[in-house]
Order: sequence, then structure tokens, then C-alpha cells
Amino acid sequence: MGLRNRVEAGVDGVQLMKPIPGLDALLSRAVKAGIYGTKERSVVNAANAKGIAAIVAQQFALGAEVAAHGLMPILEPEVTISIPDKAAAEAILQDEILQALKGVDGQVMLKLTLPTVADFYQPLVRHPKVLKVVALSGGHSRSKANEILAQNHGIIASFSRALSEGLSAQQSDAEFDAVLQEAIDSIHAASIT
Repeated sequence: MGLRNRVEAGVDGVQLMKPIPGLDALLSRAVKAGIYGTKERSVVNAANAKGIAAIVAQQFALGAEVAAHGLMPILEPEVTISIPDKAAAEAILQDEILQALKGVDGQVMLKLTLPTVADFYQPLVRHPKVLKVVALSGGHSRSKANEILAQNHGIIASFSRALSEGLSAQQSDAEFDAVLQEAIDSIHAASIT
């Protein structure tokens, strides 16, 4: 279940999530429907320590509400792939996440943009309070996303744009199935390195 409510206009180099009215009732409905977890999305557009700290605080606060309902929090502080200070933003983000994990009861999943430096998120991959780190393609082509993913051990893909690349309503069922199968196979291969 995605709680990717629209993000707010940018402040301090980030876009926080807007408030989610009726969240408690929504999470209760999710539990009754057998939903496993929720995805919370916000966006980092600059290596701004104040803004990134605010994103992480918001993500973990919402994650605690999700976990209180017995659902898995899937925290998604997406770093925009085209920003010039992406590696610096990732470093600030990882430091903030590691600090926030100290206050977590149970576990969270992290959905992060593929990092600039190979295996950069290994401290998160190995952290006992992180069930899994999954990677966003972030707008990379499938081949580029797979190339980067293969360099990041212990991280699996959660690609949407890269997965759907090359699919078209104009394709025959057989063509559509073949393109989709190739996409799944290539992403799977990159995920198990």
C-alpha cells in the first residue's frame, strides 16, 4: 500500500510528504485487507543537511505509526539522480538513517535510489533493524539501473519505470509477454549478484 501522498513544495532542498488525513483509519483498513506494509515517499533534491534530517524524521515518525498497526514501514527518501551533489546527499541521508534506526523497535524496509558509489549502503544492508534495502531505478534506463544494481550487493530491485520500459499497448500478447519476461529476468539477474 502506498502512502505516497503528494509531496510538498521544496524547502531546504527536499520535498516532504503532505499530511495524510485519516491515517489511523486508513492503516486499520489496510490491516483488515491483509496488506503487508506501506510505502512512504519523499524527495531529496540537494545535499542539505537540515532538509535531509527533516525527511528522515518524517519518514521514521510515519514508519512508527505504520508499525504500531502491525504493518511493515517501507521508508522511501528518494534522492533525485540528476542533482550535482547526489553522493553528498546520499552520505547525509545514510548518516541520518543510521541515527534514526537506533530508536526503531522491530524492523523497517528502506527503498533508496541506486547509490553513486558501489556498495555504499552496506551499513544499511547489514543493519539488524533493516529487513531489506530495495533500490529505485530513479529514472535510469533498465540497462543502466541493472548495471548499477549489480554493483550493490544485498540490495534488490524495486523498479517501476525500468520494469515497464519497452512495454506498449500496441504489442501483441506474445510480444508484451516476451518484453516483460526479458525485463524481469534481467532485473532478477542484477538483484542476485
